[in-house]
Amino acid sequence: MMKIPASHPRYKSLLYRHRVVDGFRKGFVADAGLIAHGRGEAFDYLIGEKSVKEAIIAQRAAVAAIHLSKNPVISVNGNTAALVPGEVVSLAEVCKAGIEVNLFYRTVKRENLIADILKKHGASEVLGIGDHMKMIQGIESERARADLKGIWSADLVLVPLEDGDRTEALRKMDKCVISIDLNPLSRTSQHATIPIVDNVVRVIPNMIEFAREMSNWGKDRLEETVYGFDKENNLETMISLMREGL
Repeated sequence: MMKIPASHPRYKSLLYRHRVVDGFRKGFVADAGLIAHGRGEAFDYLIGEKSVKEAIIAQRAAVAAIHLSKNPVISVNGNTAALVPGEVVSLAEVCKAGIEVNLFYRTVKRENLIADILKKHGASEVLGIGDHMKMIQGIESERARADLKGIWSADLVLVPLEDGDRTEALRKMDKCVISIDLNPLSRTSQHATIPIVDNVVRVIPNMIEFAREMSNWGKDRLEETVYGFDKENNLETMISLMREGL
């Protein structure tokens, strides 16, 4: 990966951009992932490239929901593996969640590369690799594959940088779905149980912090945080903030 001078006014943005490009060159980020990252950057500009109040509220509700769940699973695609692999592993450890590779443009090479990256960052087990899968009804793409030990049996799935069709399908399976998507109008954000409209590079570190803070909370306090989350109002506010950003 090329060296970016820390003095550059857009240092962080360029750093993350080149992580995705580097992932593409190494073969685990799909070419379409480059386009998706650029689209996300555009939305991020509109909220000032920071985690606004509404995003933090959604993140805290999401963490509370994870702590209340019995079998949470974090879904990982190529862009997520390029941007926050170590952070995903840390969040999984704090929340006692599984990690599963799930890809739209699935190849054995890509899934193994992503699994290797996650293991190099400390993951003891990575699901979604191999043949122990079931196909989720209503999805015609490779995203329909769900590990029997992971997403298939999960009661909650965290889906960073997700496609809307799988979010809809997972909701129909009565799973709680937490999305991370900078587009508040996407099917993912609209259909998720708890949509987080923010950049994954900020969200996952924030969630690790909140997960540690909430680790000793009682069930009542966790439920109050989840049930106090107003999805429609949160999304409407995010859309209004983006209008103002324009």
